[in-house]
Amino acid sequence: MKHLFIINPAAGKKLDTEELGARISEKASARGEPYEIYITKGPMDACEKVRSAAEGGEELRVYACGGDGTLNECVNGAAFRANVSVTHFPTGTGNDFIRVFGAADVERFRDLGLLMDGTAVPLDLIDCNGRCAINICSVGIDARIGTQVHEYSSKPLLSGSAAYVASLVVNVFRGINQHLKITHEGFEEGDYALVCVCNGSYYGGGFHPVPEAEPDDGVLDCLIARKVCVAGFARMVGRYSKGRYAEMGEIMACHRGTDFKIECDEPLDINIDGELMRGNTVTFSLRPGAVRFVMPKGSDFLASRA
Repeated sequence: MKHLFIINPAAGKKLDTEELGARISEKASARGEPYEIYITKGPMDACEKVRSAAEGGEELRVYACGGDGTLNECVNGAAFRANVSVTHFPTGTGNDFIRVFGAADVERFRDLGLLMDGTAVPLDLIDCNGRCAINICSVGIDARIGTQVHEYSSKPLLSGSAAYVASLVVNVFRGINQHLKITHEGFEEGDYALVCVCNGSYYGGGFHPVPEAEPDDGVLDCLIARKVCVAGFARMVGRYSKGRYAEMGEIMACHRGTDFKIECDEPLDINIDGELMRGNTVTFSLRPGAVRFVMPKGSDFLASRA
């Protein structure tokens, strides 16, 4: 098996690629298996590198060394390929997807030895207009907040959750609601604050909108929030961030399904694992077991599935 380490030098604030590369080389060399360290050159470069490396058909294990955006690119390169597995060595700003597995497993993901000794399991993906997501997709105000957070995370004193708060405040004042047509049972054309489609359960620096979402349960959890005013949004966001949407049933409702279509007369900001796509129409479709994802050795998640 070959080990491919994809390093995104733009992830986080102070990622030292030389130091990280040395740490990886030390661990990988000791195993005596072939490995490669690749530093990305731009957007979607990681995806193309994984696809190219997989073409030979040999067993390939990919390590996304960065944040959720780096993981997303590696997942898109690995999806639907039986000879490729992918995992996350978190060095980015949010590192939200792996939180779905629990705090103990998050720490295990930070141990390269445990990752290299890990086990690949099939996880579901979300197909969003042809691009895959492993965690959470959304449109509406939260998509604008999440995809614009990088404008603030590079500023002094605005790392981590503080950058998300800054983006939230700016976007609330720009306007909360959009006129959408949602194709799913029970919904009509109208004004909505957000639509959040969950395969994982954390995003946005720790927001936890649908705690019951699982990445291997064969269903998507779609949380939809109707039109709200600024005061209503202020009441909603705290509950939304902690998965207490049921306390505001007059505004928010969670629907389970495999396909959701959203249309808008104006271009939408579409959040795909924290990355931005734009378009007037978006379809979110379940792709069950579409990626082989490596859980670290000793994983609580693995034990729970045994």
